[in-house]
Amino acid sequence: MRIIAGRNRGRVLRAPEGAATRPTAERVRQALFDMLWHAPWGGRTVVQDQLVLDAFAGTGALGLEALSRGATHVTFFEIDRPALAALRANIAACKEEPRTAVVAADATRPPRARVPCGLVFLDPPYGQGLLPKAVTRLDAAGWIAPGALLVAETALDEALDLPGFEAVVSRSHGAATLHVLRAPGLAGC
Repeated sequence: MRIIAGRNRGRVLRAPEGAATRPTAERVRQALFDMLWHAPWGGRTVVQDQLVLDAFAGTGALGLEALSRGATHVTFFEIDRPALAALRANIAACKEEPRTAVVAADATRPPRARVPCGLVFLDPPYGQGLLPKAVTRLDAAGWIAPGALLVAETALDEALDLPGFEAVVSRSHGAATLHVLRAPGLAGC
């Protein structure tokens, strides 16, 4: 697993042993960032200069890809100890410590945000119904900026219902579906 593009292109990322962490595949990340940059509703500013939240971060591949492509800062939420160790090692390997914050917190019970984020990645364990709960609580805690883009990864057969959030697009890739949604309100931060 490696960073696909940007200043850290080719940097190899570490993943913890076992099946507890399911990193987003390189080809899926490539498809996601191509879509974010080139879709009519997207553009480079969707990533560049954004404050980003990578909830359920695992290895941090999504947030680190965003940093490599010009995001200003990424906050990572993760609670699994082996995943936290891999995440911290990946941040150090990319030399991104100054532009990141690692929070050992559950995305369904987040701390209060200091500043809302314009781009939010949500890649929870499949089939546990964590997305609606996490989005509701992240929004209430101030993590989601008005008009922010949310990128949620679910299992192929998993439904996603987030009242108040506009469904922008969904794309299936193998066993996963990527959903892009827009938060209510003005354009993201």
